[in-house]
Amino acid sequence: MSCEEETKAEKSNVQREEKVKIKATFTKGEIIVSSTKDIEGLKSRGYGSQKENGLSLEFFEALYLLSKDLIEIIDEKTGKKITFQDLLREYRSLKENAWVKYLIYRDLRSRGYVVREGFGLGIDFRVYERGRYGKGTADYLIYGIREGQPVAIERIAQTLDYSQNLKKKLILAVLNRRGEIVYYSLSRLTF
Repeated sequence: MSCEEETKAEKSNVQREEKVKIKATFTKGEIIVSSTKDIEGLKSRGYGSQKENGLSLEFFEALYLLSKDLIEIIDEKTGKKITFQDLLREYRSLKENAWVKYLIYRDLRSRGYVVREGFGLGIDFRVYERGRYGKGTADYLIYGIREGQPVAIERIAQTLDYSQNLKKKLILAVLNRRGEIVYYSLSRLTF
């Protein structure tokens, strides 16, 4: 490697290190981003919900951004930086299926989908086709479970009816024992 190439490589490394992370605060059980510039960037990519005090991130969104090293979260009470493990521990104390939900979210995001919080009847996420976020409603509704987790068929049937009334496709996301996520499209079988 020539001297000139070494200098370019060093500058590139310094630029990566200087990459400014999005600043967020953990306060009263919420992760809040308050910088207007950061809020706009995150909202345009399908993250968070606008609140009076800034953009509120869901735990799974914040975990994902932490895992990608795009965000830095400071605990308002202690002033200390919150790690991925700290945030996961907090999330698990609030939701039994926190790890499953995060893994499904991470998998869908890594595939290029915009993923938003679900609503009612066990629907974990609303998923938008690539390039369609902000141009209409979600195309898919995700119902996530862990392999071996008992789920009443009546509950799935009720959720399927609900999603079909909304003209959405219901997808069952199953986290198997090896940590892989398998997706099944659900529909009504009629004779």
